[in-house]
Amino acid sequence: MMASLFAGVSGLRNHMVRLNLVGDNIANINTIGFKGGRVTFREALVQTIRGAARPSNNSGGTNPVQLGLGMQVATVDNRFQQGGLETTGELTDLALQGSGFFILSDGVQEFYTRAGAFGLDSNSNLVNPANGFYVQGKMANTDGTIPATTAIGNIVLPFGQQDPAKTTTEIFLANNLNATATTSDASLVSAGGTNIDSVTGMAADGAGGTHTLTIAGSQPTNSTALSGTAGMNLSDTLGTLGVTQAGLDSGLTYNVDGGSDVLVTGLTLNSTVSELVAAISKVPGMSASFESGTGQIRVTRDYAGDGTAYNVNSNVAVAGDVANVIFGAAVGNQFQANNGTAHTFTVTDDFVPNTGNPINGTVLEVTLNQTTGLVTGIEGLGNGGINIISSSQLAAGTAVIETVDTQHATSITTYDTQGGKHTIVFTFTKQATPNLWRWKATAAGNELPVSGDEGTVAFNADGSLSRFTFDDLSDSLSIDPNNGAAVMSMKLFPGTGGDFDGLTGFSSNFSAIAKNQNGYGLGMLDKISIDERGVITGIFTNGVSRTLAQVILADFNNPGGLLKAGETLFAASANSGDAVRGVAGATVNASISSGALEGSNVDLAEEFTNVITSQRGFQANARVITTSDQLLNELVNIKQ
Repeated sequence: MMASLFAGVSGLRNHMVRLNLVGDNIANINTIGFKGGRVTFREALVQTIRGAARPSNNSGGTNPVQLGLGMQVATVDNRFQQGGLETTGELTDLALQGSGFFILSDGVQEFYTRAGAFGLDSNSNLVNPANGFYVQGKMANTDGTIPATTAIGNIVLPFGQQDPAKTTTEIFLANNLNATATTSDASLVSAGGTNIDSVTGMAADGAGGTHTLTIAGSQPTNSTALSGTAGMNLSDTLGTLGVTQAGLDSGLTYNVDGGSDVLVTGLTLNSTVSELVAAISKVPGMSASFESGTGQIRVTRDYAGDGTAYNVNSNVAVAGDVANVIFGAAVGNQFQANNGTAHTFTVTDDFVPNTGNPINGTVLEVTLNQTTGLVTGIEGLGNGGINIISSSQLAAGTAVIETVDTQHATSITTYDTQGGKHTIVFTFTKQATPNLWRWKATAAGNELPVSGDEGTVAFNADGSLSRFTFDDLSDSLSIDPNNGAAVMSMKLFPGTGGDFDGLTGFSSNFSAIAKNQNGYGLGMLDKISIDERGVITGIFTNGVSRTLAQVILADFNNPGGLLKAGETLFAASANSGDAVRGVAGATVNASISSGALEGSNVDLAEEFTNVITSQRGFQANARVITTSDQLLNELVNIKQ
């Protein structure tokens, strides 16, 4: 009878323990990083009334007869299921997804927590502001690296700390120089007796400089001849000069350059010499004139040039016709004008570019007037694109023509050893040689060039970089800042030869730039960011981002064995195992979310169910005690 009382008491006591735990879980429903617990029960002492018997030859075996004497708490477990994440916007608020714990230290002992509501104290330490414990991690070196041997300690983020200036040592060049671009306007500097009076257009090669043209030779001459009969007057008629009607009937024809015969029409025996001259001049490609000094008629091929190609021939003369009488052609022969000569002009160009090496002795072509055959122009200067015109006719002599450079420029800001800014301008100048450019680096202020400030850049036929050279055989651009800082020595990286990862030379728009450089001025720590691996990156006012520290996490072989230390903290115990320290995403299977907190993992619906079951258990055990008491009371009253 007494056993039931004690069993009931154990039930009351231990269900109260469970109710206490449920109450604690519900109380911490909004506690960040809280991990709810659970109670498990087990049977307590057992009274054996009869032991078990094994079977015999005469009877079977019997089971033991045992009576339980109540229950007791078996375990109070911490449940480490993931809690939900809540966004806060505070960069130093950290939430864990996955396993592991943040490490906190009071300077003596380490504690572990999932509650990541951290902040900075007055000494720039990253701490838990609720209790002042330090968040543990590894600090980076000044170059932003964290060696594996770095000891774990307090994380210090001193806002306002200086980031020393770094001098520029590398400049990277990239993108396109237009292979076919030209802005190379041409202008006449001196005609020098050559009769050149107009120079227009742009040099196709895009090269700027001074072209000295040496023009030698003479113009072509026209095929021309005087008639054989002298002493004529303009008023003389053909009949009085001896032309017969039969000769007139045979006609007068001319062919030009061996072409078709053209009949001179409208002539009679009464036609005058003046009318004959006018009639002959109507034949296309030739003209006739009367020379009063000799009294003869001159026939001229209008287009000047070699007489074998540009000539005039009359019909074969017969006795008494115009060719025979007036022009003196023997019977059976022709009157001819075929003594013209071709031009003898030669033009050479000696070019002194504004940048690069001279190009001498380039032979240019002349152009002819299509009406007169005279040389009136020159072509081929600057590889074409320039019109050189003489409105009269070209003459021997020396002319000077200038062309403007085709250039593309880009600039970049660099830094000296004191953090001073210096603008470097890279100017690319097109050369007459295809796919070749000159480059020059100049500073925009009072800086002084030291070495390596100009050279050439050449491209292959496919537009890839061929070579990038320095005129003085340097391997870097050196400039004296002229302000007390050290000389700046900067490597130039235009890309890989034969590749397209830097400067290119395609027939496309200019886009070449000085892409970036590795220097910066003095900066102050202004902002931080924390990534999913716990790496804390500092953002300085000079635009530099550098790793400052990394949050270190701890994990355990048996997290359920950790001891609660209050304030949502845990401490290692003999059964949790030692902390395994590492970084999120590597040693510890977790990721860190900045600007968020992990909420409590308490399931309110489950806890209310536990309240009900605990209450019912408590009530049932109380009823056992009440019933046992009544039975004992009946037993006491038997003797009455």
